[in-house]
Amino acid sequence: MQVDRLSITMDPRLGAAARRAARRARVSLSAWIAEATADRVRNEALGHALDQWEAEDGTFTSKELTAAAEVLGLKRKPRGRRK
Repeated sequence: MQVDRLSITMDPRLGAAARRAARRARVSLSAWIAEATADRVRNEALGHALDQWEAEDGTFTSKELTAAAEVLGLKRKPRGRRK
């Protein structure tokens, strides 16, 4: 398998928390960070897609957001700027 080796730095407390989370998940720290990174990349891509959708078709209505939250099994949060 081809890999891209990276060197990262982070706050020591965050590093310790990541190590604990990886142990709980029973995966290597590298695998845990790779999965977290993949999640973040997907979330940003989804946010961008939703922003584009709204730019073309208008802001999502409260009814649409509530329906989406129900389908996803999420509690609906007050509308704010996506990051």
